[in-house]
Amino acid sequence: MSEAGQSAVSVTNVRSLSDAMREMKNAAADRADVVVDMREASRTRLELLAQELQPVFADVPADDPSFDFAISSGEQPRLWIDAVAHVAMGRDRRTYRFLRDTRLGRVVLAESTDIAPVADQVTRYIAERMVERHRAIEGDVEVLPRHSETEEAVAPAAPYRSAWRGFFGGLGLVLLGGVVGVVTVAVAMWDRFPELETLLSRF
Repeated sequence: MSEAGQSAVSVTNVRSLSDAMREMKNAAADRADVVVDMREASRTRLELLAQELQPVFADVPADDPSFDFAISSGEQPRLWIDAVAHVAMGRDRRTYRFLRDTRLGRVVLAESTDIAPVADQVTRYIAERMVERHRAIEGDVEVLPRHSETEEAVAPAAPYRSAWRGFFGGLGLVLLGGVVGVVTVAVAMWDRFPELETLLSRF
């Protein structure tokens, strides 16, 4: 092959590679645009939900550290309610999913394409958390009845009482056995009492 032919092939290859790289960059940009569009769509819907819940968020005391009420960035935006609960969009980018992380895994508290039922469930969740916090702060715990305290005070003495009962019960059995033995011996030697009396009279 001539040098001119080799040069032509090299130029063609370079141009083809450049075109391919340009196409790949355009495809990547298109995909990035799609991802950005999807992310922005999800964020926009979460912002609508946040606006719906704004009166509820405003009623929460500012000094309550339990709640976040913020939309996070990233490939999948989330409206955080607290450290374990958030709202995210489903794969269709139209379904609101109210999720909570538990020790047994993630559970779905509400799921709907409509804002209203999800907002209602979020409101109930916030109210439940606030009640739990108030009860913990105020020490609102169930007080055990006083008779339980008496039972606790008496409970340690119960083993000693049982031990004394066992001791006296065993002692009673021993005494009863002794009495029975004496009576048995007396009956067995009843016929020999005259001989004993005669023998004793000699002394």
